[in-house]
Amino acid sequence: MREFSYHRASSVANALAQHHQPESRFLAGGTTQLDLMKCGVERPAQLVDISHLSELRDIALLNGRLKLGALVKMSQAADSELVQTHAPAVSESLSLAASAQLRNMASLGGNILQRTRCSYFRDPQAYPNCNKRQPGSGCAALEGQNHNHAVLGISDSCIALYPGDFAVALTAFDAVLHLHSADGKQRTVAATDFFCLPGDRPDIENQLAAGEMIVAIEVPLSPALARSHYLKVRDRSSYEFAAASAAVGLELESDDVTIKDVRIALGGVATLPWRAYQVEQALKGQPLNEETLRKAAEKATEGAIAHQHNAHKIVLAPRVIARALMQAGGLV
Repeated sequence: MREFSYHRASSVANALAQHHQPESRFLAGGTTQLDLMKCGVERPAQLVDISHLSELRDIALLNGRLKLGALVKMSQAADSELVQTHAPAVSESLSLAASAQLRNMASLGGNILQRTRCSYFRDPQAYPNCNKRQPGSGCAALEGQNHNHAVLGISDSCIALYPGDFAVALTAFDAVLHLHSADGKQRTVAATDFFCLPGDRPDIENQLAAGEMIVAIEVPLSPALARSHYLKVRDRSSYEFAAASAAVGLELESDDVTIKDVRIALGGVATLPWRAYQVEQALKGQPLNEETLRKAAEKATEGAIAHQHNAHKIVLAPRVIARALMQAGGLV
């Protein structure tokens, strides 16, 4: 591991000023950053410790929105009565992620920014060619072991999967990320726009500019969010990334049968949290029943491309959507 300097930030402004130095990285929970440094993917010259900044730790309801500070711990948000009551899918996406020890350390902002678990990406010594680490160098996963690689949003340069759960729920319910930069600028980016498709530059993973920090996440409250569910299917029952997951929410008309609003995002199958707009459109105005849900869910993987070992995801993803909607709708 490369030697690095350590700076304990005294405020958000101080952290942003320090992070502006070349080759600096923020240190919050450390569950991603230190992991990437140990495997040689990240080699920062400086770590800026923001883990103790209390102004980024609040959970609150403000003007019809659920606001979560970027340094709220995953376990804190998952266990919050406010989150469980108003955003069940958000709470469930956090409680089903990682291990209890990691959830007690990891921050929400860091969780959003976690990087792929592609074994070729995380082993620079054995696989020096990786388009996500060095664009144009190649991708061993295309012809290698790709059991848990993406089938949606892929390119000829990269099929690495986005591994998170929390960002899938944020994408389904039109959450907004608040970003601050060292020059005092503040902006918001919709979760649906934050992540980038790999194209020919898979190293560019999101819209975060150099020197910017996620300071908060806002999720607009809605009837669909209040009646939401996160379903995660994986190879083992705990401490495992999703083979396929779905964050869904439902709002019904006054007849309690017709679907008025529906939100769906997929995890575990794409290069980024994947909003299933075509399924949502197919379901609005339709009756809530198993046949309708299963038929519409098939649209989720239209255009999906499998490689040697991951065709099962194209079969699995529609089933996960249908089952999640049936659970949210009280059909099972």
